[in-house]
Amino acid sequence: MDLHADHKLVTLTKEICEGLITKAPLSRLDTVDSCEFLVPTSKNMSLNGVEMIKKALITGITGQDGSHLTEHLLGLGYEVHGIVRRVALEDPDNRFRRISHLLDKVHLHAASLESYPSIFSVISRHEVDECYHLAAQSFVAESFSDGFSTMNVNINGTHYLLAALKELRQHCRFYFAGSSEMFGKVRETPQRETTPFHPRSPYGISKVAGFELTRNYREAYGMFCASGLLFNHEGPRRGFEFVTRKITNTAARIKLGLASELRLGNLDAKRDWGHAADYVRAMHLMLQQPQPDDFIVATGESHTVREFCERAFGELELDYRDYVVVDDRFYRPAEVDQLVGDASKAREILNWRPTYSFEELVTEMVQSDLEANSRTLT
Repeated sequence: MDLHADHKLVTLTKEICEGLITKAPLSRLDTVDSCEFLVPTSKNMSLNGVEMIKKALITGITGQDGSHLTEHLLGLGYEVHGIVRRVALEDPDNRFRRISHLLDKVHLHAASLESYPSIFSVISRHEVDECYHLAAQSFVAESFSDGFSTMNVNINGTHYLLAALKELRQHCRFYFAGSSEMFGKVRETPQRETTPFHPRSPYGISKVAGFELTRNYREAYGMFCASGLLFNHEGPRRGFEFVTRKITNTAARIKLGLASELRLGNLDAKRDWGHAADYVRAMHLMLQQPQPDDFIVATGESHTVREFCERAFGELELDYRDYVVVDDRFYRPAEVDQLVGDASKAREILNWRPTYSFEELVTEMVQSDLEANSRTLT
């Protein structure tokens, strides 16, 4: 039978036949020195008593999505590596708060998405099977304030990773975190994988560029590169600057007498909100498929910011209308009025479905913020 084209993989499989431990990813039946084996890429397995442990590299491991994905992969038996900025290593209490309970289970490496040599160095020293590129400047309002940094980090960072993998680890499967903000001024509702992009922010533009880079490496070099077009996904680990967390945290503070009002922009903007813990499952599933492809990940339900406020304040037996103040400063220069995704393809091919409802998501976030703010009073 045909061997893998990558000679290094062939060498490693020969080592298996000699009874040595290897972590080479194997995806089909091969015969090497009369040793036959079949190891699916979707899970870690034992081969003749030798454990095949898959390694994953995550950029943005300290963020909301990175922390949830780390938990998910560790639960599947992965060895997890993460790229962090050096400044994070100097301020672990603050920077690592989302993964503080996982620090003894992961391998962290200092590097910068703005530095190709640092990315190249990490990848050259670690044989990884899957790379999840989650890191980005992802706050849309900030992208308007500092478009140059957003473009530099989000576009160049993606390009540096892909280039390093092409040179060093072409077998590594690559996931790019796309965004519903790529659709912007939508051409159709709901949005599908075939819906044209019309981004309305520097952030959305940078994500379109990253998506096209990812697709180009897939088509030009035959690499396994997949993009997830993830619609808004939230949870208690969301950053305070994002509107959903701003709402739930301020509502909790008002309930406890720690705040008196909540200033927001467009209350009628509609978004498709899901839970980050659900969405990271889809990321992993994309890299377990026979062929790379792009998938929308969404709930298919649309809610306004006003509805989110009503639900969050209602959870605390408050009326949002008594506390929410519309402030023109929080309107975007170019608004995105409605985003809602059609995840039919992910349901059919990945067998993925969200488990959290909109109501459950808001309730969890409010109760988490209420508990956290209550601790500050004791």
